[in-house]
Amino acid sequence: MIGIDWGTTSFRAFRLTADGAIRDRRSSARGIMAVPDQRFGDTLRDEIGPWLAAGEDRVLLSGMIGSRQGWVEAPYLPLPAGAADLAEALIDIPFDWGQVKLVPGIAGHDASGIAEVMRGEETQLLGVDALMRAGGLACLPGTHAKWARVAEGRLVGFSTHMTGEVLAALKGHTILGRMMRDGPVVDAAFDAGVRRSADPGGLLHHVFGVRAEALAGRLDDGASGSYLSGILIGHEVRAALDGGVVHLVGSSELTALYARAIAACGGMAERHAADAAAVGLARIGGLARWG
Repeated sequence: MIGIDWGTTSFRAFRLTADGAIRDRRSSARGIMAVPDQRFGDTLRDEIGPWLAAGEDRVLLSGMIGSRQGWVEAPYLPLPAGAADLAEALIDIPFDWGQVKLVPGIAGHDASGIAEVMRGEETQLLGVDALMRAGGLACLPGTHAKWARVAEGRLVGFSTHMTGEVLAALKGHTILGRMMRDGPVVDAAFDAGVRRSADPGGLLHHVFGVRAEALAGRLDDGASGSYLSGILIGHEVRAALDGGVVHLVGSSELTALYARAIAACGGMAERHAADAAAVGLARIGGLARWG
């Protein structure tokens, strides 16, 4: 089977064995927003053509390819949801070179009744063995970070935090960005930002403090971005952390930062590879009804 994590800006494909092991992989920047004239079928054939020619005929898609801007808009599956629920709700997509099915996203609501949605992260969560076996809390850092609760192998709740996008917007489109120089994360500045997130005053006050500290000569332009990142991630972690181990899924760089913040906020983190999506796709695909 071929499992594909097809997002807004990236395309990741995995050629999988029956037990979910990755035989081969490929990735590109051909996310859904880079596909001209919505020619998703042609793009898919271009990307995985050699695997199809080698005999693979089952393709499982997940991610923003199932959004309103994607190939087919897949209705959200309500919580709670696990691999069997998602496999039962797969959507067939006509494709001349093989069987293509699409994993629906998941919808829920927060404690105040405000809607929550995800597309693609559900496959990553299903690919974390420790989380599926014992349940618990997971975090998937990114542009829109997800914090999800799993119980008895099913996703039972989640919340979304726009931390990554807000960081990029503040750095690129506000006066704060003029006082920042790109470079590697400065650990001491990041840690200081996380500590600052515990102080009174609120997020907006803390964010302005990045400028004020720079003007006071206590924060240089090489450390300001790390300090701001620490503030934002610190606020996110403090809002979502509820004790116990947090299973972190994503890139090594981001999960390392989140692990630092979680530890500083009194929690514990266990990091998992970003390839959890491949395992999750294999699990769903193994339960699907193929022709």
